[in-house]
Amino acid sequence: MRDQSAIVEIKDLVFGYTGNTPVLENVSLSIAPGQSGCIVGPNGGGKSTLLKLMLGLLQPDKGSIRIFGNPPVEARAWIGYMPQYHQLDASFPASVLEVALMGRVTPHTFFGYSRKDKAAAMAALDILGITDLADRSFAGLSGGQRQRVLIARALAGEPKLLLLDEPTANIDPGAEEQFYATLDELRKIMTVITVSHDLGFVNRETDLVICVNRTVNIHEATGFTAETANEVYHHHVNMIKHEHACFCHCEKEKDHHE
Repeated sequence: MRDQSAIVEIKDLVFGYTGNTPVLENVSLSIAPGQSGCIVGPNGGGKSTLLKLMLGLLQPDKGSIRIFGNPPVEARAWIGYMPQYHQLDASFPASVLEVALMGRVTPHTFFGYSRKDKAAAMAALDILGITDLADRSFAGLSGGQRQRVLIARALAGEPKLLLLDEPTANIDPGAEEQFYATLDELRKIMTVITVSHDLGFVNRETDLVICVNRTVNIHEATGFTAETANEVYHHHVNMIKHEHACFCHCEKEKDHHE
């Protein structure tokens, strides 16, 4: 029986790239309204692949996936997405505001952005505390500033579900606390799912820890321990808990492309 109220519902999903062993097998996952999650796991375990399936960029070989009760492609208007930083051209010749406005692109944008579009983009920049950068060149920003602009782009579409792939990459350590505080506020108004290879992103406001290593296991964030992490990574992990996050040090780490 399908849960019509679930934000994300995945049933018995199997996916593999052509000619390869399945990247994901027997995946079932349900995220209810008001819940947020952090997807963790080793490199090559299928984290980013799972995110792309939620976006409808990939289609499962078996099983089903629904976002707000609809196929992912039909739900895209309600999804904000920030891809991994290295997938983007940092030298793209556009201002910060123009990059944020890309989150408002629709088939009607051919006629130009509306006043409402520009207001939404500026509001997204304001949430990230970077309205002062609106007229700056995206190419001239620091890595951390670019990261915040890309999150603002994802927010500009006023999503109900926000998917962030490695959002803390390239953010300076001094700016991390501010970023975590911003993320905590976003979770109060929308469902936020983050992807990270770093267990440091399992912070105090995450409800679910979604452990991905070909299969998927779900844990309450409050019960996620070093022992649990060991089972996910298949090697010893040391976790150090702080006020906002628990950071890990892995004795070994796989280096496979995901």
